Amino acid sequence: MAGNSFGTLFRFTTWGESHGPAVGVVVDGVPSRLPLSEADIQHHLDRRRPGQSRFTTQRREPDTVRILSGVFEGQTTGSPIGLHIDNQDQRSKDYGDIARTFRPGHADYTYWAKYGIRDYRGGGRSSARETACRVAAGAVARIVLGPSVRIRGALVQIGPHAVDRDRWDWERVDDNPFFCPDPQTADRWADYLDGVRRRGSSVGAVVEVVAEGVPAGWGDPIYDKLDGDLARAMMTINAVKGVEIGAGFAAAALSGEDNADEMSPAPDGSVQFASNHAGGVLGGISTGQPVVVRFAVKPTSSILVPRRSVDVDGAATEVVTRGRHDPCVGIRAVPVGEAMMACVLADHQMRHRALSGGTN
Repeated sequence: MAGNSFGTLFRFTTWGESHGPAVGVVVDGVPSRLPLSEADIQHHLDRRRPGQSRFTTQRREPDTVRILSGVFEGQTTGSPIGLHIDNQDQRSKDYGDIARTFRPGHADYTYWAKYGIRDYRGGGRSSARETACRVAAGAVARIVLGPSVRIRGALVQIGPHAVDRDRWDWERVDDNPFFCPDPQTADRWADYLDGVRRRGSSVGAVVEVVAEGVPAGWGDPIYDKLDGDLARAMMTINAVKGVEIGAGFAAAALSGEDNADEMSPAPDGSVQFASNHAGGVLGGISTGQPVVVRFAVKPTSSILVPRRSVDVDGAATEVVTRGRHDPCVGIRAVPVGEAMMACVLADHQMRHRALSGGTN
């Protein structure tokens, strides 16, 4: 199975299945002599961990990470960093009823069509369980980037209900179970999702990730654009069906004069911008403004509402997906989006330094 690695100079490869004994990731290309401990990684895994509220899957996984290689006496050695996370709360019996049927909206059918076999226990390799590995890799990427680059994510929409940006407060994101920057909207989301759960249904969401402190000059033109790599990174996250940079699709409704991010000299001799419709990237290269990415997550496909499907023999059937599932998988996608942003930026930072002789 190809397609398990991501990145160029900063590169990671994930392994493991939803109901296997463990999942993990190998992170390669990390410079030597950087401070790294399991605690640096665990903090971010804890934010993604399931079962922390009634609005996420009740699968109980501590997601405790172990560093197996690449770190000695608290510092990276320059060799591949192996990270291991045990699976401790698998309930494979919950999936016995769908062993021979394809769940609508899942990767069941396409994996079967490609490989002729599939791990039906929670989706196997296609499960969002794999995203724990991405978050671990992203924690390492943050160490590579250093404290000057700050990456934060927030949930900005659940179903049709969006946040009020006039009430945006980054300090409130970790004060509610939704990573929501608008506490009033978070309260409304709680009531809304309770109704969705009672119906046995699910809803989608929109996640926004912002990176501040990215200097101008990261990225490459044409086929290796920074925004192109960011879009690809976010599209690899489970259930993501759309990505936009900066104003994104809203730019289509703007005039040229409104969309142009006007520039003027800054007091320190650099360039300052009057707006950021470009999302911090022009021509595939960072501008020095915050890098802004949003992605849309589809409704969780595992629902209790019966849906028509077919089985492995091609016969018509009906599927009800039981087990423990997120009514809105977009909630736990926030730390995953942050991680993928960190991995892309760390990769481009290293590529830029290789090209420019170590500056920036």
